[in-house]
Amino acid sequence: MDLALRVLVERADLHGWLTQEDVLEVFPMAASDNDQLSHLIAALRLKGIQVFTQEKTDEPDVELVLGEPEALLTFEYVASDDTVSLYLKETALTPLLSLEEELGLAKRIAHARQAKRELMRIIPGERDLESCKELDALIQDGRLAREALIKANTRLVVSVARRYLGRGVPFLDLIQEGNLGLMKAVEKFEYQRGFRFSTYATWWIRQGIVRAIADQGRTIRVPVHMVDRLRMVHKASRELEQKIGRTPTAQELAERLDLDSSKLNWLLQVTQQPVSLESPVSGEDDAELGMYVEDITSPSPAQITYENMLRERMDEVLGTLTPREARILRLRFGLGQDRPYTLEEVGQKFGLTRERIRQIESKALRRLRQPSRARLLRDYS
Repeated sequence: MDLALRVLVERADLHGWLTQEDVLEVFPMAASDNDQLSHLIAALRLKGIQVFTQEKTDEPDVELVLGEPEALLTFEYVASDDTVSLYLKETALTPLLSLEEELGLAKRIAHARQAKRELMRIIPGERDLESCKELDALIQDGRLAREALIKANTRLVVSVARRYLGRGVPFLDLIQEGNLGLMKAVEKFEYQRGFRFSTYATWWIRQGIVRAIADQGRTIRVPVHMVDRLRMVHKASRELEQKIGRTPTAQELAERLDLDSSKLNWLLQVTQQPVSLESPVSGEDDAELGMYVEDITSPSPAQITYENMLRERMDEVLGTLTPREARILRLRFGLGQDRPYTLEEVGQKFGLTRERIRQIESKALRRLRQPSRARLLRDYS
C-alpha cells in the first residue's frame, strides 16, 4: 500500500486532484474491499489531496465508447459484416441507468437471492404451493433484473477493454472476458455499501481481461500478479516521462517505483515477446529473420577451416608411419571414426592380442614424437 500511496501522491502533484477511479487503477484490490478503499482515500485526504468520488451523482460512470453519444448511435458507415462494430451498435442502443434504476435492479437481484435461499430450505409439505410460487416469481424477477443490469453495463466493458488493445488478445475476446467479469460483479454486488455499480464492476471486468491477457496474450505465459506489476511499471514510466519531459532512465524509474535496478531490469525483460525466426525481414525478398541470426551451436567458419587444416596435417604425419600403425592409431583415437576403439576391439579387427596392439600403438606414438614429425603438428598443440 505504501508504494500505491507514493504513486497516487505523485499523480496528485501532477494533476492537482484524484478521482476514485485513479485510486482503483493504482490499487485495484481495494474495489473488492470497501474498508481498505475508505482507508486509502482517508490517508490521501490527510495529505491534503482532494479525492472525488461518484457515490452521489446521477451521471453515468463511463465515457461513451467512440467519443460522443452520436458516434455510437449512428452507424451508417459501418459494414454489415463488421462484427465488432455491430456489437458496439447493439450496446449503444441500451440506455445507461440512473442511480435509482441501478438501485432498483440491485434490490430485485438481492431479493431473488434471498428467495432462492428460502426455497432451498423448504421441506416438502411444510409450505403451501402458493408460497413456493411467490418465491419462484421473485427468483424469475431477479433473473430479469440481472440481465437488465448486465446489458446496461456492456458499454462499460467495451470502455475498459479498449485500454488493453494490442496486448495479443483480439478485441472481441477482451470484451467476452470482460463480460464474464461483469457477470461476477453482478453476483457479488452489495448495493447497501453505497457505491455505484460501475465503480465496483470495473475491478471485476479488469481482472477478467488481465487474466485473459496473461493466459492467452503471450507465447510464454506470465502470471497474473506479474502482469499487474508490469502494468504499474509502464504507467509509472508514462507519468514520469510526462513530468520530466523525456524518457526516464532505468535508474530514475527504479527510484520512482522504489525497486532495485536489477529487479526492474528483470521485470522489463519479462515484457519482451519472442519473435519467430521465420518472420519476414522488411526490404528483403523472401528473407527471414533466421537468416541473420548466428547459430551458436554450429562451428564458425574459422573453426571449420582450422579443423580441416589439422586433418590434412594429421593425414600427412600418419602417412610417414606404416599402414598398420596408422590404422591402429586412427581406431584408438577415433580419427575419422564415430568413436575411439578399445584395445580389445582393435585386436579383434587385426586378429592380434590386446597386448600386441598396445605395443604397436606405443611404438607408433614414439615415432610421432620424433622432432621431424612433431614439428608438423606444433602449430596445433
